[in-house]
Amino acid sequence: MYLHAGCHIAMSPDTKYFAVDWLGVEVTRATLGIIGMGSIGYKVAQRARAFNMRILYHNRNRRRKEEEEAVGAHYCAKMEDLLQQSDFVMLVVNLTLETHKLIGKKELGLMKPTATLINISRGAVIDQDALVEALQNKAIRAAALDVTYPEPLPRDHPLLNLDNVIITPHVGTATAQAIRMMAEEAIANMLAVLNDQPIPSEVFPK
Repeated sequence: MYLHAGCHIAMSPDTKYFAVDWLGVEVTRATLGIIGMGSIGYKVAQRARAFNMRILYHNRNRRRKEEEEAVGAHYCAKMEDLLQQSDFVMLVVNLTLETHKLIGKKELGLMKPTATLINISRGAVIDQDALVEALQNKAIRAAALDVTYPEPLPRDHPLLNLDNVIITPHVGTATAQAIRMMAEEAIANMLAVLNDQPIPSEVFPK
């Protein structure tokens, strides 16, 4: 939350001094709950490990013991346990019938009032009306969203008027290098199909 506001303060023509009591929240030693520990979720855990974060995760399938130990992750069979314990909750799931509005009023109510919800998956994984209510009532501290529904949000959407939410325009993979790698991966898959070879990134392996 403080990056955007801090930039505004630093650049504003009205700024005469910087407040000394303008304090953020440490991620070091905080608890990160990852919902969806696929390949991307696991990479998030690897990066969080560098900040000495306590890592919890909830996933359809539990990771192998050695994979958990490599990043210090602890499995939560019940998503509710993860929500209640986490300082930061990150959504890294695919959008399916099962994950549509996975996070709603009940789930937000289980989170700590000091917690931040982060969504890098798909907008419809969150019930946005419930999220607006939770942010307005300070039921959770903040939200950081790279995805919404629709994209972009209507200009009068209440999420755009809250000071405890950051929204970015679905730019999680928006680097020249990432786009190039995705294009190369797509080409490799097409060539594999044309040459009757195993598909490297088959979505539903047989």
